[in-house]
Amino acid sequence: MRAVVTGGCGFIGSNLAEELSKFMDVVVLDNLSTGKSSNLEGIDVEFVKGDILDFDLLKKIFKDSEYVFHLAAIVSVQESVDNPVLANEVNIRGTLNILEAARFGEVKKIIYSSSCAVYGDSEELPLKEESLPRPKSPYAVSKLAAENYCKVFSEIYGLKTVSLRYFNVYGPRQDPFSDYAAVIPRFISKALKGESPIIYGDGEQTRDFIYVRDVVKANILAMEKGEGVYNIASGKSITINELAKLVIRMVGAKTEPVYEEEREGDIRHSVADISKAKELGFSPSYTLEEGIKETIDYWRDRL
Repeated sequence: MRAVVTGGCGFIGSNLAEELSKFMDVVVLDNLSTGKSSNLEGIDVEFVKGDILDFDLLKKIFKDSEYVFHLAAIVSVQESVDNPVLANEVNIRGTLNILEAARFGEVKKIIYSSSCAVYGDSEELPLKEESLPRPKSPYAVSKLAAENYCKVFSEIYGLKTVSLRYFNVYGPRQDPFSDYAAVIPRFISKALKGESPIIYGDGEQTRDFIYVRDVVKANILAMEKGEGVYNIASGKSITINELAKLVIRMVGAKTEPVYEEEREGDIRHSVADISKAKELGFSPSYTLEEGIKETIDYWRDRL
């Protein structure tokens, strides 16, 4: 078997490529705008530096590939707010390129990495795949549009697609230094340096965190069966205030969080119903504490 992982030099993509390489041939496509080639060190994959906006390149590398795991994207809500045109170009047109190139190749299935951001603020918790989307950012709009393209390509052209709505993914290789870094690596980085984690807003917003190795497992399950949209999450929520205390305690630091103004596009509460994903055979293997411990261990000697 042969698979392509777009965005495979990124945080989730490199973890996925590493696991896939243990039982199939893997091609990683990444333009290295945010991904790092160092994330593939020691992993047996073929690396192609290129862009999902290059349609001819996609057709070439999809020619003998059976599966495409599509992770390449503008992944930050804040970056999409700062540059909505770029988010549209990469996340929507790029995904359309992926689907169209796959249609003309030998691709059996597209496994698309979507986001819980499509739900926005919803009073219906836990969030179900049937919940009404209320996107609050250009990022969320672009992810929802790409999901719909996947659905349409399945219905019209018979191309099998799965859209996995990730909730808050964390784990090794997630960059804590980016201007758009996710909350757990930022908290860990600050705590390991003895600095105060920064919380935007009052900290009482809730999130559903899922460890990256569980996300990798979900992708492989989705390759094997299932079509349509699935929530990929732990099914449990925690406040950002509680998260900060947990990270500080686990690092062994003696700091307190500092608070700054709430950011545009952030949602208030989020927790998933993962009943549908269980039909794929998915269930989280890691508790939040176990995942955070592995992430702290990864970063402790790298900061």
